[in-house]
Amino acid sequence: GVAVIRLDDGKVNVVSHRVIDLLHRHLDTAEAEARAVAIIGRPGKLSAGFDLTEMTAGIERTRALVGAGGKLLMRIFGHPQPVVLAVTGHALAAGALLTLACDTRIGADGPSKIGLNETAIGMGLPLYATELAQARLSPAHLTRGAIQAEIYDPAGAVEAGYLDRVVPAEECEAVAIAEARRLGEYRTGAYSHTKLALRGALIDRVLAGIEADMASITAPSP
Repeated sequence: GVAVIRLDDGKVNVVSHRVIDLLHRHLDTAEAEARAVAIIGRPGKLSAGFDLTEMTAGIERTRALVGAGGKLLMRIFGHPQPVVLAVTGHALAAGALLTLACDTRIGADGPSKIGLNETAIGMGLPLYATELAQARLSPAHLTRGAIQAEIYDPAGAVEAGYLDRVVPAEECEAVAIAEARRLGEYRTGAYSHTKLALRGALIDRVLAGIEADMASITAPSP
């Protein structure tokens, strides 16, 4: 009953247009064939963020990728099924935003870095990022995490609100899938209704303004 989506490019799992398109396709399949979704990173890495070859190839390409990423994250945030994420390692920038968009986040214990580092690399956060941060981060960590680009280890990421719990690294994938299976036993309509009741206004607000918001996005510093 669980659609398992694995992120593994053999490197640092950058988020490119191809990855975004594949994730949309797999979410379509999950809605048709499963009851819950488990997204699994590769050992030691969830994602280092958006593909820098795209992000530094000109402002229009930067904005196109960041905008496409925002639409994907809003889809995940409002996905009608439970979405559980196995944060198997480093989760920075778009990787950290993915943790904020998923319903339940299981972190692997280890020397991982988790957080929104955009300010530190000279890039302002788009509206969808600030909205996700405000919705999911602890108020005590909102300034530190979103504005001041603080990076957390897994234990700190639980306190900040990026993760829900930390488990031994070798158990992270199995725990995430088991949690997705447990949540998938809920009535799908009830889960979706309540999720959208809580999140629908945020999603609508972000999507309505995403094109205008992209006009203010700058590329990261070289």
